[in-house]
Amino acid sequence: MTTAEVGSPAWDEPGCFEVAPHVYRIPLPLPHDGLRAVNVYAIVDGDGLVMIDSGQQVDVARSVFVAALGQINASPGDIERFLVTHIHRDHYTQAVALRRDFGTPISLGVGERESIHRAADPGPIPLREQMVELERCGASKLLDHLPSSHDSQDMVWRFYEEPDSWLGEEVLELKSRRLRVIATPGHTKGHVVFFDEDNGLLFAGDHVLPHITPSIGFEPIVYPNPLGSYLESLRRVRRLPEARLLPAHGHPADRFSPRVDALLDHHDHRLRATKIAVGEGAQTPYEVAVQLQWTRRGRHLEELDSFNQMLAVMETKFHLELLVAQGVAQQVNHDGIYRFTLVA
Repeated sequence: MTTAEVGSPAWDEPGCFEVAPHVYRIPLPLPHDGLRAVNVYAIVDGDGLVMIDSGQQVDVARSVFVAALGQINASPGDIERFLVTHIHRDHYTQAVALRRDFGTPISLGVGERESIHRAADPGPIPLREQMVELERCGASKLLDHLPSSHDSQDMVWRFYEEPDSWLGEEVLELKSRRLRVIATPGHTKGHVVFFDEDNGLLFAGDHVLPHITPSIGFEPIVYPNPLGSYLESLRRVRRLPEARLLPAHGHPADRFSPRVDALLDHHDHRLRATKIAVGEGAQTPYEVAVQLQWTRRGRHLEELDSFNQMLAVMETKFHLELLVAQGVAQQVNHDGIYRFTLVA
């Protein structure tokens, strides 16, 4: 039996929660991840299911997923299609595992093509481009915490295979509804959201999260100006008709626009704080990140775990690059290290 969404004490509590008629939120655990869980969404579509995202391929997530589907008298074999918002392992890898078992087709945004190829064949050093970027950001002390071989991350690279179809800007005609695919690059290059305008639902993936700010651009490939892309993607979503927010992490919200506005305000504030730090003498992205506060609790960089320190340094780099694009700062590299100063 499903549980109503209202009154659930914790968003990551296992179960199958009805968030709209014939749409169910299923939180799946993320072991050893500070996010704790990821929401996947089951859409009852005729006599089958369409899934938005899939969860991470780990045994405990598979068990919770099967139990949750059982609450609506369904099983993984009833899934007719996976629609995946982006390539991160907590969204994509269980879909690949289930495709191997049941032949279920997977669709993914076309902007993820290069990242899929890199993730599926990472070479001897996964995330090697990110390692180079962190060193150029003056954060070489953090490199020891990046995975150094194929033995890392539970061999997650084995679950990166091409989808059955690549999604562009299009409208998907399901049996029971239409989903508009909207490209929202930033969190990853090929991130997409699925907009059900007729039923007032936005399946937002990691693009719009209710309580945290999505990381930007930390993925297998490095591409220019992911923060600028993310902010433009937020503005694009903000122009959509109002709808219920169905995020990948956290409880749904009745309206998405207040959170989009808050995210735009956050990055505007962060740009101002970054400018101040440079004006006070910080030059490298690492030095600037040390001067800033992180998370809603206002933590210092050294208080974050090593992976989130890397995310913070890379995000700081993207804010600095956006200041350069705005003509506020200039980049002056020295000895292979990115350095920034304010324009006089």
